[in-house]
Amino acid sequence: MRRAARAAIAAVGLVSLSVVAMANMTQSEKQGVLVIRAGAGPSNEGPADYFTGKVQVDGRFQREAPARIGGATVTFAPGARTAWHTHPLGQTLIVTRGHGYVQEWGKPAKAIGPGDVAWIPPGVKHWHGAAPNEEMTHVAIAESQDGNSVTWMEKVSDAQYADAERGQPR
Repeated sequence: MRRAARAAIAAVGLVSLSVVAMANMTQSEKQGVLVIRAGAGPSNEGPADYFTGKVQVDGRFQREAPARIGGATVTFAPGARTAWHTHPLGQTLIVTRGHGYVQEWGKPAKAIGPGDVAWIPPGVKHWHGAAPNEEMTHVAIAESQDGNSVTWMEKVSDAQYADAERGQPR
C-alpha cells in the first residue's frame, strides 16, 4: 500500500509540474508544429518604394521572439528587381524557378537559376531580381536583429541593371 501511495503522489507531482510548465510556455510553443499551406498566406504586390517592375510576395513567414527567422517566396516579372538593400544578419536566397541576378555593391552581378542558393553576408549592400526576358522566383530568408531584417536604400537604376546584364557570359 505504501508503494502505491508513493506512486500516486509522484504521479500527482509530475502532473502538477507539467501543468506549471505548460502555463509558462509561449503560445507558439503550445501550438507545436505549424504548417502554413501554400496559398493560405497573404499575397502582396512588392511595394514600389522597394522594387522596380512587377513583384509578387507570397507566403510571408515570421515567428515571434525568440525566433528571428523570417522570409517569403518572391516572384519577379522579367526585368523586375529589388532596390539596393542590406540585412543586419545576412540573407539566403533559394532560386526555385527562372533566372536572374544578384549583385553586391561595387562588384559584377552574378547569374542565378533554379536550385542555386545565394548567401549575402550581414551588412552587404546588394540587389537581386529577374533576367530581362524571364520570370524568377526565389525563397528569401533573413533573420531580424532588434526587430529589423532589412534596410532599404536607393533603387537600382536602369543603367545599373543593363550593366549587370551586359556583364553576363554569353
